[in-house]
Formats: sequence, structure tokens, C-alpha cells
Amino acid sequence: MSVDAYCERLGPGIWAEPLNALTNLAFLIAALLLLRGQAPPSLRVLPVLLALVGLASLAFHTLATQLTGALDSAFIAVFILYYVVMFAHHYKRIPWSRAWLAAPAFLVFAVAIGLFVRIPGAQMYFPALVALLVLAVLSGNHWRWFAGAAVVFAVSLTLRTLDDLLCGSVPSGTHFLWHVLNAVTLWLVSEAVIRRARAASRS
Repeated sequence: MSVDAYCERLGPGIWAEPLNALTNLAFLIAALLLLRGQAPPSLRVLPVLLALVGLASLAFHTLATQLTGALDSAFIAVFILYYVVMFAHHYKRIPWSRAWLAAPAFLVFAVAIGLFVRIPGAQMYFPALVALLVLAVLSGNHWRWFAGAAVVFAVSLTLRTLDDLLCGSVPSGTHFLWHVLNAVTLWLVSEAVIRRARAASRS
């Protein structure tokens, strides 16, 4: 049974969501951009995870099954959890043994935010938006990267939420813009930590 969760999907079939499917190329482009220049081995994982986010989303918006939907959400979660560990180590110089605790700490943070803030259509991703603002404060001179990412993601999350509400007047929906802007968001935060690591290696 196919999952009909987005405005663009009007029936069964692999190409029932052409815009939602094709805009996942934005994640692959962002991943390729991250491959430019040198980066520590730990950060070379980021473009791989970014590409997997795009491929999982592509699978979901073509096959539209519960399994591909679960993979779509899972790879986004893996990227976020891995990223907060990278931030802890490369920005705050926390040793690896303790930096990995940033992943469960984020999960606790996300659950706590979810208990107090309930936004229909955005509940799952709102903690990520709050986290971007926190990272902007913690990142020092790189705050513009994270503040910019937060602004882009806020617009992205709004468009994701409006997809169903605007379905009557916008037949294609707005979910495809969520893909494009999310790719920009993930590129911004990934590029920021890669630049931080490069600067640290030269100092």
C-alpha cells in the first residue's frame, strides 16, 4: 500500500510525485559540493550521509511505502545525531570519548522540546530548528552560518507545513521546496564545521 501523505501525489505509481522526487537531486548536489578540498576523516562522512538523506527521500517519494518512509526519517535522524557529535568535537574541542554523548543529549533535548511545544505538521522537526539557534550561539565567529541555516530551515519547515493546507490552490504542493531548502540547510552546517576543522589544522 502506497503512502499518500503529500499534495502532489494524486495516485499510485513511481512518478506520481515528480517534483518531490526530482528535487532530491539538491541533496546530491550539496553532497558533491562538500567533497571539495580536504577534511578530516570524521567529516568525510557528512557528504555520504547527506547523499543518503537524498536517496532515501527519493525512494520514499517514488515507491511511497511505509518502509521507505521510515528510511527517509531514519537517515535524517542519523545525520542530525552524527552532526551534533561533530560539532561537539570540532567546535568545542570535546574529546571523542565525551563528544559522542552529544547524540543522546540531543535526543533528550528533542523529547523535552516536543513535550512543551506542539506545532501541527512541524512537531518532528521543530527541535532541529531550536538546535540550530543554540549552535549559532555556541559556534562563536561562525554564528552566521548557523543563523543563516536556521532562517532557511524555518522557511523550509513552514513550506512543509503548508503543503496540505495549500493543496487546493497549489496543485503541486510545497513539499518539493522543503527538499531544496533542507539541502541548503544541511550544506551550510556541514560546510561550517568543515571550515572550522580546516582552520584548526592550520593553526
